[in-house]
Amino acid sequence: MSLPPSAGPSGPPASTDDGSLASPLGRAATIMLAVLLLLWGVELINAATGRELSLAGGIWPREPDSLIDIATSPFLHGNLEHLAGNAMALFSLGLIAALAGLKRFTLVTLTIIVLGGFGIWLFSPTDHLTVGASGVVFGYFGYLLVRGLIDRRPVDLVVSAGVALAYGYVMWTSVGFGVTGISWQGHVSGFVGGLVAALVFRDRRRRPAPEPSTLPPSLSG
Repeated sequence: MSLPPSAGPSGPPASTDDGSLASPLGRAATIMLAVLLLLWGVELINAATGRELSLAGGIWPREPDSLIDIATSPFLHGNLEHLAGNAMALFSLGLIAALAGLKRFTLVTLTIIVLGGFGIWLFSPTDHLTVGASGVVFGYFGYLLVRGLIDRRPVDLVVSAGVALAYGYVMWTSVGFGVTGISWQGHVSGFVGGLVAALVFRDRRRRPAPEPSTLPPSLSG
């Protein structure tokens, strides 16, 4: 009687990306689709209420009561065009970042939101209300840009190079230094948040233990 092949001491083989929603790509795509649906839903409500959500949940610089708005500001936008301008880069960069797993992606995103939002709160001009997910976009860009150098995995190095070539010029020209209506403070702070997240949540892989020697013991005479 033949027996099925053993999975070995390490358990069953790792699942491959078979195109299902349970695959790494399927999970990442579902997460980012849910994020976009949430943003568009909030935007429709915000537009219907005369931007009351933006006024209530945007970041007012150096106002102590507005520190809590760091958590809500990325989900709000100034108009439909503002959200549409962020949506493509948010989905694509977020998709790549989310391939590393939900836990790591969540921690990276929270780090970007907190550090990016605090940078807006601390450095933006007085009486300038700031909303939008562009700081998160810059954060994902910074995270993916240096993750390959920090984790030192060949695939992450390739991703870092690809992100630099695909988005480097666009991101640089979109920082918005001195441009009215663009929060360069949020863009720079979000980018720094991504760098910090790449360092803090780097892949701490253990080096494999050296294999025991298979040479026969020496004989003394």
